[in-house]
Amino acid sequence: MCDMYLGKPHTSSNIAWHRPQSASSLQEEELIQKSTRAVCHSTDPLDKLRLLCLSRGATGVLGLGRVFRRMDKVGNKQLNKEEFINILSLTGVEMTKEECEQLFDKFDSENRGTISIDKLIEEIRPPMSDSRRAMVEQAFRKLDKAGEGAITIDDIRKLYAVESQPRYMSGEETSEVVMNRFLENFEIDGSADGKVTLEEFMNYYSGISVSIEHDSYFDLMMRQSYKL
Repeated sequence: MCDMYLGKPHTSSNIAWHRPQSASSLQEEELIQKSTRAVCHSTDPLDKLRLLCLSRGATGVLGLGRVFRRMDKVGNKQLNKEEFINILSLTGVEMTKEECEQLFDKFDSENRGTISIDKLIEEIRPPMSDSRRAMVEQAFRKLDKAGEGAITIDDIRKLYAVESQPRYMSGEETSEVVMNRFLENFEIDGSADGKVTLEEFMNYYSGISVSIEHDSYFDLMMRQSYKL
């Protein structure tokens, strides 16, 4: 068993940051199980928070990023230590207060008393190879035809190739079910604004990337999904 944690299981009064009700694929289920097992053996606070995100599925990092930004009332993309610890507690993240403080201090290396949300999420996001990042950026640019730096759910709906997805090809789900399930990945905090930034797009696919061993398969998946 893991140690006692700062966070408590979320209720309806907590900030919504849910694990998907069911994994959309065998790969994601394996990601959830592997990350959940690894959490109790992690001694590094940053690694532990990353694993806790992945234990909630491919949308874990995306969800946490949205919570941090939603709680940034000032809009300066900065959090002080109290805000940081309170947010993690409200989301039910299973980290001790000491671990949260260690993680905050790691990012506040200049002792300014605040940390950058952008930098924090960038470090929590599972690393991807340059080729994988390039594929994600290429897909986003194709969706973002106006070059506004953000895409809409409708942009994704118009381009995302449902016919290339395994659950549709196998006949397990209709095209509508597959599409809606995929779009829900970007509406996970209960307050969808209809917009998806490049960072959020990258956060989602960083979670997907962890469960895909070979660059060639990731490349093929992205090309088929967005007709690249």
